[in-house]
Amino acid sequence: MPRVPAHRHERDLGMLQGCMRTADVARAINCSVRSVRRLRQHYREAGRTANHPRSGRPRVTPTQDRYIRTSHMRDRYRMATTRTHNPSISAQTVRNRLRGWTEGW
Repeated sequence: MPRVPAHRHERDLGMLQGCMRTADVARAINCSVRSVRRLRQHYREAGRTANHPRSGRPRVTPTQDRYIRTSHMRDRYRMATTRTHNPSISAQTVRNRLRGWTEGW
């Protein structure tokens, strides 16, 4: 799910600081009241509206999923851990994708 841009966070926070009720802000920006409350709480705790940087490996895309399946079909007896040439995809991800794909057969 895409992240909300920083300028929208600041706009929403400005509405809250301008004495608008939480429900009115949520209605105006077309989101849930809970999201507005979390934004306000995050601002109170951190003093900023920016998202924190995420760590970790990027998710595997559908194109990479297709590549994993195609290479498996070409040589079924090759080990799954050596199946990919891309070091950013873990061996466990390859196993999970192949397991999920072959269970549908």
